[in-house]
Amino acid sequence: MVVAASSIPKHARVFAALQSEIVEGRWRPGQRLPSEAELVDRFEVSRITIGRAMRDLQVAGLIERRRGSGTFVRDVSDRTTRAFGLLVPESRDAEIFTPIGRAIVNSPRAREYGLLWSGAAEHEQSGWEETVWRLCQQYIERGVTGVFFTPLEGAPDSVAINRRIGAALDAAGIPLVLIDSTLDPYPEPSDHDLVGIDNRRAGHLVTSHLVGRGCQRIGFVALQHSASTVAAREAGYREALFASGIRTESDLARLLDPDDADQVRGWLEDVRPDGVVCANDRTAARLMHTLRGLGVDVPGDVRMVGIDDLEYARLLPTPLTTLRQPTRRLGEVALAAMLERVEWPHLPVREIRLHCELVVRASCGA
Repeated sequence: MVVAASSIPKHARVFAALQSEIVEGRWRPGQRLPSEAELVDRFEVSRITIGRAMRDLQVAGLIERRRGSGTFVRDVSDRTTRAFGLLVPESRDAEIFTPIGRAIVNSPRAREYGLLWSGAAEHEQSGWEETVWRLCQQYIERGVTGVFFTPLEGAPDSVAINRRIGAALDAAGIPLVLIDSTLDPYPEPSDHDLVGIDNRRAGHLVTSHLVGRGCQRIGFVALQHSASTVAAREAGYREALFASGIRTESDLARLLDPDDADQVRGWLEDVRPDGVVCANDRTAARLMHTLRGLGVDVPGDVRMVGIDDLEYARLLPTPLTTLRQPTRRLGEVALAAMLERVEWPHLPVREIRLHCELVVRASCGA
């Protein structure tokens, strides 16, 4: 699923476009960039938006601003420059990963490093794999100090692509800190540090909340080819049902397209749930709109919860009960893990899981 352009902040799109052009050599080291007024016309955004994007490029070590002269490209081929790369595929939620990246940039501990932030630029779905691989190669050629990587999901070959990226960075001797999910599905052990939320606990918490609201037939809905995080959330869902003494039925958990009214109708007729745990807020939003089209009331007929607390969760026709990801804290912890890995490369591999806050809204019947 491609993130809609409207969900990506305008300054992030400008930053990503200019960053890509600089790294790919369209703008040569020492060359003067267009003025802010010219960039305003090109990107059709405000001067404030351009100014913010330029500040981010300066923090990333890609440009230098000379008073009275303009903005110039720094030499990105300088392998002595200390910089981290942030690699977030376009398929991942910008509302989660943009704040994580911003927390890394703004941390006082990152002052000695630039941050190359790739992944916010718009690409067609068919080009995800090639784009992510190309950006990985650019980071290797640049000789970055380390890479933060959010693995791809949503395609049959995502695991193979993620492994390829991990192997390339390992071969180049570049430390890799994973954000959100591992390169390999559970239960394969990870060879890299991981920072994310406790997805199993998250699934348990939202399911237990529906049980507490009186639900007895609770479904779990996710998309095909989801990340390993979704499998962990489903495991927590099943554990919560077991702990509550509620009989689990295999058909209650279903991989389906939440936009497909026929699939959703068939699932409802098969299992008749009174509550549903969605793997994430995006799935919940799409399912809620489909249910409304089928004449199913949320929460009157089916109570619903999600996970992530994206901005639109509270703006849905029925505001969504969900778990809020601690995005700023995730960025801070990821940076700390990276700095320790750089300083002590032989540390044992670590998996750092943070807790989430339950945000109760109307969709659960509260």
